[in-house]
Amino acid sequence: MSAAHVSRGSATDPQTRAALMLRENITDLIALAAVSQERSFTRAAARLNVSQSALSHTIKSLEARLGLRLLRRTTRSVAPTLEGEDLRATLNPCFEKIEARLRALNDARDQPTGTVRIVATDYAIDTLSRSKLAPVLRDHPPERIELVNDYGYTDLAASQCDAGVRYGDQVSDGMIAARIGPDDRMICVGAPAVYETHGRPETPHDLPELPCVNLRLSNHGGLYAWEFEAPDGSDLTVKVGGQACFNAIGPVMQAAIDGIGLALVPERLAARALADGALETCLEDWCPSFPGFHIFYPSRLRASSAFQVVLDALRERG
Repeated sequence: MSAAHVSRGSATDPQTRAALMLRENITDLIALAAVSQERSFTRAAARLNVSQSALSHTIKSLEARLGLRLLRRTTRSVAPTLEGEDLRATLNPCFEKIEARLRALNDARDQPTGTVRIVATDYAIDTLSRSKLAPVLRDHPPERIELVNDYGYTDLAASQCDAGVRYGDQVSDGMIAARIGPDDRMICVGAPAVYETHGRPETPHDLPELPCVNLRLSNHGGLYAWEFEAPDGSDLTVKVGGQACFNAIGPVMQAAIDGIGLALVPERLAARALADGALETCLEDWCPSFPGFHIFYPSRLRASSAFQVVLDALRERG
């Protein structure tokens, strides 16, 4: 009997047919799971590193083979149908177990490897990358760290990030959080020339009448409302005006140094300018301290070795 005959005959075996069907569908099922989770072909395509057109073709081929519509598409959104949601609910636990096993195998390697993606503000990134993360990159060449600058409260899944960094009082419920920095506070500062020209505010209520430098948040494009604490302990927010506005805290502080207006900035960031006399504080009694930077992340079946190395490096010690 020829080898060709054996090959053709084996294809009729039930186990062989099942294996061929699985091989044909596994990539398409991964694509369906990604689109269902992201609710977007654009984000799912970026996550899978394929084009949107290729991803759309993959989903249509899967639907054609199954004879079922798995996704409901509109011009603004994508959502699974009842059949698609049922299939997704079956797939996700399987994929999570496979991912957990692969991570466990990866942990057995001598060197942690992989990419860890963290979303944070530029101020946090500068603080962390120089003092804590640089040694990780030097000591673990196979590991990659990607830091994403974002002033919005971006969802980790939507931003495809493993973790985020925020002040302790800004961490969402349901997240695992670990302190990675000392307490801080936002202080109101201005150049001496600004005080000479416009006077020094006595309470935050005076700020709308003074030139200020605004910070624009990235999530909804709104301006950050300055936050204070009144002497009686109540919270107070003030919307300020001014000629200049930035979407990062570094330029905000530099504008204050340049005499453009008052600014609300982290005290540690402004320490050198305060010591040099380039900036002076005001409203000191209205600026309370708050929990410092925390890294936060969702619960996982098993953290990767690469992420564990980063977490250990960032965690506050002594």
